[in-house]
Amino acid sequence: MSSKYTVFDRSRLRIRPLGERESLLCVDDWLKLDDPAPPYSHPDLEEVARRLVAARKTGAARILTMGAHLLRAGVNRHIIDMMERGAISHIAMNGAGAIHDYELARIGATTESVARYIVSGEFGLWQETGELNDWIVEAAREQAGLGEHIGRRIEMSDFPHRDLSVLAAAWRLSVPATVHVGIGYDILHEHPNCDGAALGAASYRDFLIFANTVERLEGGVLLNFGSAVMGPEVYLKALAMARNVARQEGRAIRNFATAVFDLVPIQGDFRRELPKTDAGYYFRPHKTILVRTVADGGSSFYFQGDHRATFPALRRAVCAAMCEAEENS
Repeated sequence: MSSKYTVFDRSRLRIRPLGERESLLCVDDWLKLDDPAPPYSHPDLEEVARRLVAARKTGAARILTMGAHLLRAGVNRHIIDMMERGAISHIAMNGAGAIHDYELARIGATTESVARYIVSGEFGLWQETGELNDWIVEAAREQAGLGEHIGRRIEMSDFPHRDLSVLAAAWRLSVPATVHVGIGYDILHEHPNCDGAALGAASYRDFLIFANTVERLEGGVLLNFGSAVMGPEVYLKALAMARNVARQEGRAIRNFATAVFDLVPIQGDFRRELPKTDAGYYFRPHKTILVRTVADGGSSFYFQGDHRATFPALRRAVCAAMCEAEENS
């Protein structure tokens, strides 16, 4: 029985070339590895870095979940370097992250003014960015993961700035990179060539790839940079699946570390859950990543600061921890 409701006719949309859009960020905003980053220090950074290095040695998971703002902070080269060093073994992002990664690789710019383009009804409706929808259909047809396929296509392209693509680097390094999409969340879903079934198939495969990595989280580390909903929620469900299987097999997934990097201030002991009467209770990274999922033996850490400062600081700490480990070996 078909729906009794009328759907929006996407054929009426006017899609403009991406070159006509004014982008707020350009390639010059992205830090080089030797560029000075904003200062940041925290006594727990060294401990998180040591745990990442230890997890690399044992082969335990080193997961980075992120919001798209981490890419917009201009630290792509730092993320890629962390993958190359083996400090990160899995990257999980939302759909917006994939869009920024693609646009940056293709034209050396990304991010539009929502305030400007929503008034004219042009927000998100750019021709070249819509190509990602065709790639998503290819991913579903080939039974490939969404992040995997986008990374491969960027790596094989002639895009002038593909060296800045996190997804392309992940493909090149065989690091799983998964894209976790919410329908209607992303500008791609406005386009006439968006195929919801293909999007769901490719992104759900990514969820299963992510859950497979979480099975190796014992002794590992999960980092969450600025993802208030996707990171905590996808991680929570994947951990439930992994622990379900581990328990049947006589194993446990409880001895691991989580670290949240965000701008939100957390009052008091961040390792304790706030009461429901406190608005902070609804900040998922706190209650899910820092408290509930490590309550039976894990450790958690919180770092408040801008990503342009905190991620380079973490990388510096990891580099130092790796040098220390080599000296002591």
